[in-house]
Amino acid sequence: MGKVLRVSQQSPSAEVLAEATYVLSAGGVLVMPTDSVYGIGCAATPDNPAHQRIFEIKRRSLSQTLPWLVADFEDLNRYAASISASALELVTQYWPGALTVVVRASNAVPEQYRGADGTIALRMPDSNLVRELARRVGAPLATTSANTHGLAAATSGLDVEERIVAEADLTLDGGPAPLAVASTIVSFVGERPQVLREGAIPAHRIIKIFAQ
Repeated sequence: MGKVLRVSQQSPSAEVLAEATYVLSAGGVLVMPTDSVYGIGCAATPDNPAHQRIFEIKRRSLSQTLPWLVADFEDLNRYAASISASALELVTQYWPGALTVVVRASNAVPEQYRGADGTIALRMPDSNLVRELARRVGAPLATTSANTHGLAAATSGLDVEERIVAEADLTLDGGPAPLAVASTIVSFVGERPQVLREGAIPAHRIIKIFAQ
């Protein structure tokens, strides 16, 4: 079995932060709680071998891409090639939180993390743990839900499959995820914003903002 540590999402201990940062900085795979569901991720650094391991552990095709969890609002400016007024309005209202935005990737995004259409999905979670880890490793965390592809997302530490815990380098158990629902995904790539997945934030709230 992989190592498991208990953690508080909003008040993580210095010891847990140090060990998780070491794992991520050394090219390891981390299972962690977020405000929405549990994720499995790595530091989004160039040529990180953990990136491919995540797909292997999740049993998911490499043709798909991993969303990034970012630490601060400034990361949107860094990793998005451009930001529309509607995107800025939406993240101002819902970051930190369960909103993922799909944007054209800037040159700061390594090729291996971009979608085939040159996009990147970004989210700033309402989790002091995740945001502090991203700050400490100096890169966003490339993360997907911590479950075998096609199965339900884990919403507590107890829900994470034993196989995934065993194959990851470290699992942080923060108890039940506060929202227990995946994030809402909105694309700002086309002519008009589009809700790609309705999650914790109802689609009608997003549409209402666009209609204003």
